[in-house]
Amino acid sequence: MQFDHDSKIAFLGMGLMGSRMATRLLKAGFQVAVWNRTASACDPLFALGATPLSLDQIANYPVILTCLADDAAVQSVFEQIQPNLAAGQVIVDFSSLSVHQTKTLAEKAQAKQAIWIDSPVSGGTAGAEQGTLVIFAGGDAETITALDPIYKVLSQRVTRMGDTGTGQATKICNQLIVAANSTLIAEAVALADRAGVDTALLAPALAGGFADSKPFQILAPRMASQTFEPVQWKVQTLSKDLNNAVQLAATLSLDIPVASQALSQLKAHQQDGFAEADLATVIKHVDH
Repeated sequence: MQFDHDSKIAFLGMGLMGSRMATRLLKAGFQVAVWNRTASACDPLFALGATPLSLDQIANYPVILTCLADDAAVQSVFEQIQPNLAAGQVIVDFSSLSVHQTKTLAEKAQAKQAIWIDSPVSGGTAGAEQGTLVIFAGGDAETITALDPIYKVLSQRVTRMGDTGTGQATKICNQLIVAANSTLIAEAVALADRAGVDTALLAPALAGGFADSKPFQILAPRMASQTFEPVQWKVQTLSKDLNNAVQLAATLSLDIPVASQALSQLKAHQQDGFAEADLATVIKHVDH
């Protein structure tokens, strides 16, 4: 089994990430049919050579890629395609889901003799655009290897983390660090500002040191200059991911107080009307 340019791909979910990933596949010469709940989001992809995807024709595509908002969105779309799934199809889910939902959907796919591979990604919209995402894969090792031609167009690295659900568990750990760190970065920028520091100098000054990170280099300058457009990470997305981390920890009887505190801050910020806003706006919650 090997998926190459002759393999027809169905791509469901043309949001911030999915649209960029589909664009890369099209430009690399893959045959891609696209679908989105709001159909107009597919229009730019049609201009690049994508074809419209009808969900009742999903059996025609050996590879199904999904990049959707959350557990509920993926379940809803899966329920629409489930009756028409064919034996041997591979569903590669790039969404960030709970481990429980992933395992449940994988079992339902298996009942139709389809293979579910959880493949959440890290690297944001820039990584999706440049093909430099990192992918955490969970599921059948042979299938993950066979997907290499597709993965190579989208990412710089794919790591099989273990069986079904471990890709999502890894992404949850990744998001725990990013989301909780974002609240700490906001506190640092606010504290530096009140202490008379030129906060525009924080990112270059701390670059390469122990406090440095990609989120710091992205968020600190945006927080310092109050630049929140274009949206790179939505507050509600990171809040959802952090909630998944806290819930997973609870099911495993693990206390993670720092993540829990960060989640309460992000939830409060979300409820203040910033759900769709960029993560850098959390500076407004800290410094008010």
